[in-house]
Amino acid sequence: MVPLPPLREVVAKHGLAASKALGQNFLFDEQLLTRIAAIPGSLKDASVLEVGPGPGGLTRALLRAGARVTAIEMDRRCLPALAELAEAFPGRLRVIEGDALKVAPETLFDEPWHVVANLPYNVGTALFTGWLSGQDWPPRWRSLTLMFQQEVAERIVAQAGSDAYGRLAVLAQWRATPRIAMKVHRSAFTPPPKVMSAVIHVEPATMPPGVSARMLERVTEAAFGQRRKMLRQSLKGLPGALAALETLGIDAARRAETLTVADFVAIAGVLST
Repeated sequence: MVPLPPLREVVAKHGLAASKALGQNFLFDEQLLTRIAAIPGSLKDASVLEVGPGPGGLTRALLRAGARVTAIEMDRRCLPALAELAEAFPGRLRVIEGDALKVAPETLFDEPWHVVANLPYNVGTALFTGWLSGQDWPPRWRSLTLMFQQEVAERIVAQAGSDAYGRLAVLAQWRATPRIAMKVHRSAFTPPPKVMSAVIHVEPATMPPGVSARMLERVTEAAFGQRRKMLRQSLKGLPGALAALETLGIDAARRAETLTVADFVAIAGVLST
């Protein structure tokens, strides 16, 4: 175990304060961080992508778990603290200064990788949907272990008919298996956010054959874009969609939130042919 100063000392030394503009909230509880790093399973010699490491609290937990970490950080104030961490774990931490939304992980790794991150709140959903998108499947990432606002986490795992169910649930569940691995109280963060948080763990599953990922995105975008309207209204602008409903025996008077993930996959499958 590499001896390291307490995280609060690191933050004080470098004069760091969480940036509201960057959606930052720091975690200092090292036991909690160790539990998060353990969610994907053994990370010994595994490649891990971390987004928004900040002062490096989760980063040190990942390094102590034996991971080889590539961290993307756009807040240059945090770079000196991360450089000290890289010195403590020679050859195991690579820090890239930049915007994770503009960095393709495929360019960073020669082998499959895990993603483990306390995502900045303002870009978390965009990054998540980006990692889930595209026709190529299974993806090159092995798993996603991500901190979200609890409300977003519940939307990711929601089932049809629930208030939280929507486009995010369908995109997350149609070819992957998400679960809420841990809930985290707001008091664990500095500064405390206004909402509770949760850690989502996602593993790739089998992709249904004959379905275009882009078509599924279009179907869900149309259906949930006007979620309170009947499908005959929300899908009428998507060529062939109403005929697909008739082919599948899905009542066009239903609303989007009543359709299961399998229903949306079936509609996209008909439209993909």
